Amino acid sequence: MGRLLDAVLYSSAWLAAAAAVQTAATLHQWPPLGAGGYRLVALVFAATLLVYNLDAALPFKHREPAGTSARKAWQQRHRLLMLVLAGVAAVVAGFFFLVDGWWRYLPVVAPLVALALLYSWPIWPWRGRARALREVPLLKGFLIATVWTAVTVGLPVLLLQKLAAAAAGLFGQRFCLIMVIAIVFDIRDYGRDRRAGTRTFPGVLGVPMARRLALGFLVVSMALGLARGAAPLAVLLPGLLSAVVVSAAEESRGDYFYALLTDGLLVVHALAYFVF
Repeated sequence: MGRLLDAVLYSSAWLAAAAAVQTAATLHQWPPLGAGGYRLVALVFAATLLVYNLDAALPFKHREPAGTSARKAWQQRHRLLMLVLAGVAAVVAGFFFLVDGWWRYLPVVAPLVALALLYSWPIWPWRGRARALREVPLLKGFLIATVWTAVTVGLPVLLLQKLAAAAAGLFGQRFCLIMVIAIVFDIRDYGRDRRAGTRTFPGVLGVPMARRLALGFLVVSMALGLARGAAPLAVLLPGLLSAVVVSAAEESRGDYFYALLTDGLLVVHALAYFVF
């Protein structure tokens, strides 16, 4: 069971499921969830699995020492598996992309794909060497939040032909929630980012202040959820759980704390809208 859990978490299947459930939660705002909605959920799952497995399988990442990270050690041992998963996910995502006519929105979708793929690829020349977008000071969290919000909120809005203004509160709420998660992961990567020269919020503000910033984004996310008429329990209960996780975040926390519990907050926030 432990090996199966590791495979689900470290192959990004759990994270892809979180993106899919977040997308389903957005579609749930304007029921019913039709066949096109289910196919979009599958597309988001496959696309997320593709992007994160490609990112984890980058050659330079497999030359880095795993250290005490069980996640990195697992990914280095199973690089071929991640590439196979990425290939299968690419076929599935491509099928839904073509069959459901998402190519019509290529001017909107292409920048998201580019940002997702170039996030870790060191191709931008800066100060004598190639750098990735994630290395731009303080951009890392905003980039993640922008892409995740555009995918899990923007794509459902396009599918249902809703006006973006009608979903403005949900856009803001989701963006702030993803910022919370991104800052927590920046706390995990605090030491590695400092050694690499990547300036994130914990590196600039310190870990305690970064936690406070994450809690601030969480409060704004909850306020936006309540303001747009979401069920109070669907906002407050996951928000309370998120506050506990943020307060407990430390660089020294184990891989399960981040891969299972922190990513799991995305699942909890989404499922709450189906329960309450």
